[in-house]
Amino acid sequence: MHCLWCDTAIIPQINWHNVLLDKRQLLCTECAQRLEMLGGRRCRKCSRTSEKDVCSDCRAWNAYYDADDVLTFNYSIYTYNAFMQAILSRWKYRGDYCLGNMFAECFRQHFNHVFSFLPRDALIVPIPLSHKRLQERKFNQALMLARFLPGRKMHALTRIHGEKQSKKTRKERLLSTNPFQLQQAVHKPVVLVDDIYTTGTTVRHAAQLLRASGSPDVYAYTLIRG
Repeated sequence: MHCLWCDTAIIPQINWHNVLLDKRQLLCTECAQRLEMLGGRRCRKCSRTSEKDVCSDCRAWNAYYDADDVLTFNYSIYTYNAFMQAILSRWKYRGDYCLGNMFAECFRQHFNHVFSFLPRDALIVPIPLSHKRLQERKFNQALMLARFLPGRKMHALTRIHGEKQSKKTRKERLLSTNPFQLQQAVHKPVVLVDDIYTTGTTVRHAAQLLRASGSPDVYAYTLIRG
């Protein structure tokens, strides 16, 4: 077995826990240590590192939606450090699909812990790519992450245009028009899945449509907090 990132040979540690759970080590120890999990105090709404319970950005979002933010909360796992940036570049933009498997176990474990309160009929909705962007990348990284999770998945949204959010300034993102269309009404709680939360605009565009269609609560679950 070799590390998914650096291709270094991995000598697995065999024990009953690994055998029973089929828990395979996909990164070498050195690469695994370069991934930085979010720690310390964070905003309970968006996972941003913050000494305050709710950060200034989330208070602004709440005011924007007249004290009824369409997004209940976002939970992220990792920080956007230089190593994660390099991983995203190779995985997401250069089509190295298998790299995403390094996050499967962690993504599933955190979901089971953080969202354990959800009813069984809650839906998992991956943030969609536009047709053009999907042709370029060959896969949707949000859908890959969603498939790591238990529960029913639904393609409730389509994307009507594919402007690159990473090329926009924060102000441009906040002022952008809603890029999504609703495929069908949803009357159950929803967990939106995406790779990264930056300003929160993308998941709120999606949440706005889902809430308007009848979903009582919309959450976001993202791999990275930018």
